[in-house]
Amino acid sequence: METTTQEKFITVYAEGTPNPDSIKFVLNKELLPPGYSFDFPDQQSAQESPLAAMLFKFSFVKGVYISQNFVTVSKLSDSMWAELIPILRTFLKEYIQAGDPIISLQMQETLAPKEHEEEVDENEIIAKIKEILTSSIKPVVEMDGGNIEFKSFEDGIVTVALKGSCSGCPSSTITLKAGIENLLKRLVPDVKEVVAESL
Repeated sequence: METTTQEKFITVYAEGTPNPDSIKFVLNKELLPPGYSFDFPDQQSAQESPLAAMLFKFSFVKGVYISQNFVTVSKLSDSMWAELIPILRTFLKEYIQAGDPIISLQMQETLAPKEHEEEVDENEIIAKIKEILTSSIKPVVEMDGGNIEFKSFEDGIVTVALKGSCSGCPSSTITLKAGIENLLKRLVPDVKEVVAESL
């Protein structure tokens, strides 16, 4: 069977993240539509993603996060990245090149456009918080192999969910308080605090 030019030249490179136990593997191929990502913090949650389920077969894998064009893998603390990166890079390249599925058919159904349902009853403050998270904070967090999602705003407290390399990262608390909280407090005076949802 002939492979197309695009399939032949799949590249995967590894990038460090602020979390010493997570590495971001960037691909030159889109895995998910823009704006979508899935976090698999354990083997059980990975059953909805054939790719994540295969990654969990490696005994050192602790978590998998899949975004538009990268996969962040978190490892158990006692493993060394120097030995693991070549193994994971080869696996990801071969898996993507074979055209195997990234997520299950059920999960693919959730990728339908979701523009209208969220904006129905959203007040101005929440809309502003979401806009700042999406435009100013999310791109930076994604560069580090993670993701941040708005969960709620109540009594001046913004609750967010940290995913990928940000989940369990030693520096994520500093980033949350010194970076995200300060920015939101400055731009949205109603914000008193930012907290991360406990997973």
